[in-house]
Amino acid sequence: MAVPKNKTGRARIHSRRSANSRLTVAARSICPQCGAAKLPHYVCPNCGSYKGREVIVTE
Repeated sequence: MAVPKNKTGRARIHSRRSANSRLTVAARSICPQCGAAKLPHYVCPNCGSYKGREVIVTE
């Protein structure tokens, strides 16, 4: 059975563990009606439109 010759350092352990916990930035798309940034496949919070039609009445 293999036995490690040296102790694994704290930095190496932490960098390996943290490789899977990175945060990713949410994707953004541009609203064709008002040009504001919004989440894809969501109603635009600025103008209330989705797929070219007004879904939510906004002021």
